[in-house]
Amino acid sequence: MDSKQTTTVAEFLLADFENEMQTTLRVIEAVHTGHLNYRPDAKSKTGLGLVRHLALEDEWLLNCIANGEFTAPPDDGDGCGIMNSADAVARYKEKVPAALSRVRSMSGENLGKVIDLFGIIQAPGINFLAMTIKHSVHHRGQLSTYLRAMGGKVPGIYGPSADSQ
Repeated sequence: MDSKQTTTVAEFLLADFENEMQTTLRVIEAVHTGHLNYRPDAKSKTGLGLVRHLALEDEWLLNCIANGEFTAPPDDGDGCGIMNSADAVARYKEKVPAALSRVRSMSGENLGKVIDLFGIIQAPGINFLAMTIKHSVHHRGQLSTYLRAMGGKVPGIYGPSADSQ
């Protein structure tokens, strides 16, 4: 893609991510704090683990794109300061829009530059922006499947849920 095409695609992806952010926040807000240690399988993250992952990694991925390089992912353990869904929502609302703005301010030329993800994937920043949306939606989907088992209700995601009718 040339710089102009990259900018056009970026505008679409950024608007899409902004839309998905609202849904992600609704899912995080729906997490019942009484069952944060719920996990459907020993290999799965806990509900709190997914809440932290969403709140921290959406910001991290966007900032890495804006920086043009990937740094170590954030520590999502107890030291991260997110101990419940309210903490995650506050962090997400504060940090993710700012990181998104950083990407929005990038030129098409910079978004077209190849970034190395720890030697695993080398792709233009615009590709990582698309991947960031998919990553967020994927983990939000995981969390949404935990909600009822955690004592919460599933909010509408791409339409009403059985809990919102």
